[in-house]
Amino acid sequence: MKFIDEAKIYLKAGDGGNGAATFRREKYIPMGGPNGGDGGRGGSIYAVADRNINTLVDYRYTRKFIGKRGENGGGADQYGAGGDDIILRMPVGTVIYNEHTEEIVADLSEHDQKVLIAKGGKGGLGNLHFKSSTNRAPRQKTNGEQGEEFDLRLELRVLADVGLLGLPNAGKSTLIRAISSARPKVADYPFTTLHPNLGVVRVDDEKSFVMADVPGLIEGAADGAGLGIRFLKHLQRTRILLHLVDIAPIDPDSNPVRDAKAIVGELIKHDPELANKPRWLVLNKLDLIPEEDREKAAKDFLKAYKKATKYDGPHFSISAINGEGTKPLIYAISEALEQMAKPEIGDLDDNDADSDEIPAKQD
Repeated sequence: MKFIDEAKIYLKAGDGGNGAATFRREKYIPMGGPNGGDGGRGGSIYAVADRNINTLVDYRYTRKFIGKRGENGGGADQYGAGGDDIILRMPVGTVIYNEHTEEIVADLSEHDQKVLIAKGGKGGLGNLHFKSSTNRAPRQKTNGEQGEEFDLRLELRVLADVGLLGLPNAGKSTLIRAISSARPKVADYPFTTLHPNLGVVRVDDEKSFVMADVPGLIEGAADGAGLGIRFLKHLQRTRILLHLVDIAPIDPDSNPVRDAKAIVGELIKHDPELANKPRWLVLNKLDLIPEEDREKAAKDFLKAYKKATKYDGPHFSISAINGEGTKPLIYAISEALEQMAKPEIGDLDDNDADSDEIPAKQD
């Protein structure tokens, strides 16, 4: 199935039915009172997160959703039936925006999460509501309210713990293939990855995390070069970014330090908040360097990169194609994610705060 991560739709919830203005007309009751019923409510439109759906392709071809109108009220105290609601099932991770105001309408981050996105109109009142001691034969009624209508933009952001970042052909797809069961396309030319891929990385029987591979960036991506920055939104929910660098590029004119610095610059230009996420440096393709020269090559790169960018975060040297160095990387990621999941001291509840016990210090 084609991967679709953006779509635009139009919604119109159902209008409410009109109230009725009628009177009792029965034998031997010539002056019957009002008995007009209320109109039914219009059908509302809901969005529901479904983990069994992976793309927004259903909304690429069906773009209009119109709710059913409520029935009008009738005589003999008959109330109009309400319009049926519409349920729109969307992938977990879908963010719904108002196309005109850019306001976030809903963020579907959990399976079975249900959100009202367009409310149906209320039904109008029949004349039986207007009867009083001074108005025995009211002819007033009200019409149903209009249902809400919106132009919405849907964006799918994949849910992953770790995101892969880097130039095309840095080895991102090779890495996710090596450490998970994901099977993205791998080839010896750039831009083989055209849409995000997710892989579950199994650390042991009880520990795992999800990794996302997105199409590579090039210098000028923020201005539309290459595949641009369209897919960077898929990294916004991640907790750690792995910046893969090809430490042994085939092109003799390539400069790994310059290229790595350019990728960080594109990230900052696109979204400073995303750039501030924990970002680890992963030097890939050690297998292309003679074994006796690998340590020196890594040290020379790190020295130059730190000087150019002031980087002081974790760094790893690996060969994704044969798995060398990937085990320490996986365990380090798992440990870091566990630490991020632990509550801070200030997050403890009142009962914990009042306890005389002091939490054990973590190594």
